[in-house]
Amino acid sequence: MKKILISMVCLVFSTVMFSQKMITRSGEIKFDATVPGALDPVVGTSTTVSSIFDKATGELVVQGLVKSFKFKSPLMEEHFNENYMESDKLPKTSFKGKVLNYDGKTGTYDVEGDLTIHGVTNKVKTKVTISAAGGKLTIVGNFVVKLNDYKLEVPAMAKKTLAETAKISIKLDLENK
Repeated sequence: MKKILISMVCLVFSTVMFSQKMITRSGEIKFDATVPGALDPVVGTSTTVSSIFDKATGELVVQGLVKSFKFKSPLMEEHFNENYMESDKLPKTSFKGKVLNYDGKTGTYDVEGDLTIHGVTNKVKTKVTISAAGGKLTIVGNFVVKLNDYKLEVPAMAKKTLAETAKISIKLDLENK
């Protein structure tokens, strides 16, 4: 009985001490759909993004609430939530994928997976940079999406300020779970 108890304690201790999962609840996603040369930038930022990264498998999950995006103008934020993203009906955006060939070192890696925006899921592939400092990992990356791929239509009236593509940038400062 004593050996079983010692084995269980060692297993729990090693799982806690050598956990491969890292987490954040204060990651950042920036959504930029500004038309080049436009006077008003269409940029929203959320700083309450949750993410889990498994260093052992490279699995990466990122999730944010649409209403958490803040814009320069309250009117722009209202249009983003009500007219485009329909955040009352479709409150979340997410990415579920994998950092390919992650070897535990800092550097640039391919990442691919499923990006869900406005209730529509598409496969995406991009690159991320992973850096380490003070026992934490930072994952930074960006990619461009076509809004109509996610059933987001740009009305004719908004074409001078709202692009048909959006650059999405992420910054995740992760720490051990």
